[in-house]
Amino acid sequence: MRDIYRPFVTGDDPDREVRCRDAMQFAFQDFVAASTTAGWSEQESIQAILCLAEDRLQMLAANDDTGSLRDMRKMAQTAAA
Repeated sequence: MRDIYRPFVTGDDPDREVRCRDAMQFAFQDFVAASTTAGWSEQESIQAILCLAEDRLQMLAANDDTGSLRDMRKMAQTAAA
C-alpha cells in the first residue's frame, strides 16, 4: 500500500479535509484492490469501509465531542442525495 503523506496545511486551513482526502486516495485505492484480490467485490469492500468508518466515528463521538462532526457529515450526505 502506498504511503499517506503528512499534512502540509495548518489545522485551521479550510481545505484541510480536502488535503486529507488527497493524501489518502492512493492508499485507499490500494486497500480496495487488496480486498478485491482477496475475493471481495469492490462494492462489498467499499461498503465495509463505510460501515467501519461510521463505527469509528460513533466510537469517537462517545469518547469526546466529535458528535457534531458526525452530524455535519450526515447533513452533508442528506443534502447531496
